[in-house]
Amino acid sequence: MAHLGNLEPVLLAEGFDVQYVDVAEGDDLPSNASSADLLIVLGASAGVYEGERYPFVATEIAFVRSRLDSRRPTLGVCFGSQVMAASLGAEVSPGDTVQVGFRPVVPTDAGASSAVRHFSGVPVLQWHGDTFTLPKGATRLAGSSDYANEAFGIENWAMAVQFHPEITADMHEEWLESDEEYVRGAGYDPAMLRHDYDRLGPDMRRASQSFLTEWLRGLPTA
Repeated sequence: MAHLGNLEPVLLAEGFDVQYVDVAEGDDLPSNASSADLLIVLGASAGVYEGERYPFVATEIAFVRSRLDSRRPTLGVCFGSQVMAASLGAEVSPGDTVQVGFRPVVPTDAGASSAVRHFSGVPVLQWHGDTFTLPKGATRLAGSSDYANEAFGIENWAMAVQFHPEITADMHEEWLESDEEYVRGAGYDPAMLRHDYDRLGPDMRRASQSFLTEWLRGLPTA
């Protein structure tokens, strides 16, 4: 199950209670899900365009769409960003390359004045091969050499990032072990990825926590 990793200490420090729901494993949405102060949609091994293979995808898209229609604070991470994009009518599809490991993302002018600015000059962990078009009404906040849409936002209440600010050292190792075939099949060396995490992970963790802290403190008040 995906979890919040680097982000959870920030949420707790900012006064949030954390509850996990795994719809891919059949969890029902709690009765207060629609009115929760914040929804964070995390990663998954499924593709958003694989709804016939993974029935939970349609359920998740429908719920996130209702949440966004109500302008409720929402953050999407990797698959979660793609769910948000699809919920807003954008196209989600396989990309031209598989990205595993640290890559720089470049904030746009709008991103440079948003919480995404904390990732400027700080390589972030990528683990995906999918992409999406920019949803109508969203502001592009960052891109990379391979993918134009690495982050987008809607005013101060919605944020989506294609990369993985949440990943910790333990999570990284778990993913390398469970996804070894995927990683090697895409041409990556697990030993080099471990070295890169040791070298670059601490800076990303600090940037990730600064990013989330700033974004949370800028959310609209009820």
